[in-house]
Amino acid sequence: MKILILTQYFPPETGAAQNRLWNLAIRLQQKGAEVTVLTAMPNYPQMRIYDGYRGKFYVREQMDSLTVHRCWLYARTSKSIVPRLLNYFSFVKTSFLIGIWKSGRFDYIICESPPLFLGMSAWLLAKARGAKLIFNVSDLWPESAEKLGLISNRYLLRITTWLEEFLYRSSYIITGQTKGIVKNISQRFPEKTVHWLKNGIDPAVSEEVPADTTWRKDHGYAETDFLLIYAGILGHAQGLEVILKAAQLLKEKKNIRFVLAGAGPERDKLVKMKEDLRLDNVSFFDTMPRKELLGVISAIDAAIIPLRRIDLFKGAIPSKIFENLALKKPLLLGVEGEAKELFIDEGKTGIAFIPGDEHDLAEKAEFLSGHPELVKEYGENGCRYINANFNWDQIAEDLWNLIQPMKGEHESNA
Repeated sequence: MKILILTQYFPPETGAAQNRLWNLAIRLQQKGAEVTVLTAMPNYPQMRIYDGYRGKFYVREQMDSLTVHRCWLYARTSKSIVPRLLNYFSFVKTSFLIGIWKSGRFDYIICESPPLFLGMSAWLLAKARGAKLIFNVSDLWPESAEKLGLISNRYLLRITTWLEEFLYRSSYIITGQTKGIVKNISQRFPEKTVHWLKNGIDPAVSEEVPADTTWRKDHGYAETDFLLIYAGILGHAQGLEVILKAAQLLKEKKNIRFVLAGAGPERDKLVKMKEDLRLDNVSFFDTMPRKELLGVISAIDAAIIPLRRIDLFKGAIPSKIFENLALKKPLLLGVEGEAKELFIDEGKTGIAFIPGDEHDLAEKAEFLSGHPELVKEYGENGCRYINANFNWDQIAEDLWNLIQPMKGEHESNA
């Protein structure tokens, strides 16, 4: 079986899609599939093409056992809609050209969305190669873009809605990252096969990442400080102002400190907010390689996982949950709906706070800091829960079993 994974995002970039697709690709290949990746020159989240790839139109490389084809895309740091669309559509064009030129034949193409527009390249490649399209939805576009205020042009919304529905109808299988996404698509397209393709974790993470025993001292933290971390994209959807507002309420609690690690469109605004509020209990750190970040997480006490309080996010499961729990860090979870039901109500992995409510976050952070026995209990619960329910080996096995009979059908119709 030959599988092409088409994605704008892939390691050495870090992020949910990058981590998920890498783990799936490796495990599907271990099961006997021949997996090839077609992706962009690495640039995310800084939106600047990495050293070693800059100025090149096409690069072929080996990453472990995977063949990876990389092609140029337009990358700029501007937040306006036109550069974002140029970024998406430039990769639509170059991915199709490189896919036709370099990828050969394959049985399935797994396309990662968003960006939704990449589905255009995936559909054309699938048609050209006689392959089946597996369309993976990690965010409901254009619904989420509209509700977050990222797209307001009615004509553009109509076009993207048409494209979304066309791609769903054209897909052999649709996969979604959350139960909410799967339910939404299943209700709208009941005739389609829709599969919950979870985000997950490698059980070995907790064993492979030793605690960074010097990080606290190197950065001026005491062993008695209670450190709370947010590590990920500093974006609009996360509503990270709540962390700084909670930090302001806890300024007199000198042992409670906040760490924000990452890059994104809201970083400059958040840094200015810290300066305006004169918060000496908040520190910002740049994006770092995954292994280094895991070492930092191992050195802190708990993780804050926030999202803005809108109905859209009641079906969201932030991917940063998994590695924090794998490293036995309890959650302060500011997400309603599916994530709270799974990780707080069922998994008992931490404490929920009202999304966007700095008073509630400050109260829960102070409570957790004063109960080390709960910190340990929640951490142990979390590690057990995700290893049992969100294990990459099982996630890949479930997808493999789903496409096996379909492979036979594909070959019989070829």
